[in-house]
Amino acid sequence: MNVDGYLRRLGLTALAGQEPSVDGLHALHTAHAERVPYECLEIWLGRPTTIETGDSVRRIVAGRGGYCYHLNGAFSALLAALGYRVTRHVGGVQGNDSQPAEINANHLVLTVSGLPSADAPDGSWLVDLGMGDGLHAPLPLVTGDYQQGPFRYTLRPSVVEPGAWRFDHDPAGSFLGMDFRSTAADMAAFEAQHRHLSTSPESGFVRVATAARRDPTGVDIVRTLILTRVGSEPRRVELTSRGDYFTAMADVFGLTFTDVSAAERDALWSRLAGAHEEWLARQPA
Repeated sequence: MNVDGYLRRLGLTALAGQEPSVDGLHALHTAHAERVPYECLEIWLGRPTTIETGDSVRRIVAGRGGYCYHLNGAFSALLAALGYRVTRHVGGVQGNDSQPAEINANHLVLTVSGLPSADAPDGSWLVDLGMGDGLHAPLPLVTGDYQQGPFRYTLRPSVVEPGAWRFDHDPAGSFLGMDFRSTAADMAAFEAQHRHLSTSPESGFVRVATAARRDPTGVDIVRTLILTRVGSEPRRVELTSRGDYFTAMADVFGLTFTDVSAAERDALWSRLAGAHEEWLARQPA
């Protein structure tokens, strides 16, 4: 576990050796959300990933991101190494109201316990870096409504399973909500869904190259070649050239692709441009 390298990536080397605290957890979570993007571009580069936490940590330290299994898996390892009481949980994201709410392991959720505060009297917190335009900071694991930047979230008991929790996203968000079990899980619980999400033609990650980066006032999202800002200074930009795309990925998401060869970049751009042309052809005149 490269704790020093991970903290350098987050700009929080001063936290090394400090006792776990509510302030420390918030600092770690917000820095991670702002500096480590949610992204599925390894799929589009044709470079399969594992969800083994050591692999995920190494990729993050090297300057890349990932989706929930990678981001929350690695973050759970960092928190544990820093002395936090962190637990992994099986979750399920509900994309829209045409889909059922279910806990099907398409999402990895974290909670941290043992950090009581006025907001979280029993010391439990929802910690989740794997929802793209989701949390910027931890939420007290307490039923209620919470405002973070432009998004209003709700935590409540789930109706899917007894003892489970429900996270309702803001109507402006990219999905409807997420349910998760209160019991602990290990990474093996997510292997089958990871294979599906990274290889199936039905997977959103396979169909759309996505990256997202959360900050205090909103979120930046790129889907194939459309860059969108939700929150402060909303905008929508079409990245019409190879240079525009890679510049935006570096400037907005911190993805410089230093580990990607020129040939791999060319292949990625070709795939993105082709997918974008197919998308344009499906749009109304």
